Amino acid sequence: MVGGADRVRDPVCDMEVDPHRLSIDYLGMHFAFCSEQCKQRFLRNPHLYIGAAGHKAPRQEGREVLKRRRLRLAEPLSPALAQRVTDSIRSMMGIRRVEVDGDRIDITYDLLEATEAQIEEAIARAGATLGQGLADRLSRAFVHYLEETEVDNLEVKPGVRGHHH
Repeated sequence: MVGGADRVRDPVCDMEVDPHRLSIDYLGMHFAFCSEQCKQRFLRNPHLYIGAAGHKAPRQEGREVLKRRRLRLAEPLSPALAQRVTDSIRSMMGIRRVEVDGDRIDITYDLLEATEAQIEEAIARAGATLGQGLADRLSRAFVHYLEETEVDNLEVKPGVRGHHH
């Protein structure tokens, strides 16, 4: 976790950060984060990033869990709004690819750093609206459930022998 003399490593994205930036103490260890996004990812599943006694976490092993998703929008975006949405998503940690084309957004991201739910929030903050039809909402809810389950299965559980990949 320790970087330079007055820097520490964000356990989620591995960036060097000020040790007082968005910091928390967990199990007697001090952690700091580059963004609220990384802090929330850590708080949701800390042992996904720090492992447990005798077991490295997926992040400590250098793993990525890449996801490719296509999100449908309520309507095609103007070029200016498409650029705002693209910039908003790209500003997030873990984003590998973003392509906006009409009423769809294709995204590739590392699930250890970002979730589809967080990406959806970035899209909304940029001013775009996701499709509101029943199929669109059910699809997003199902992806949220799958991601939560996958992350939970990847997390190294303290006191449990071994973990599954």
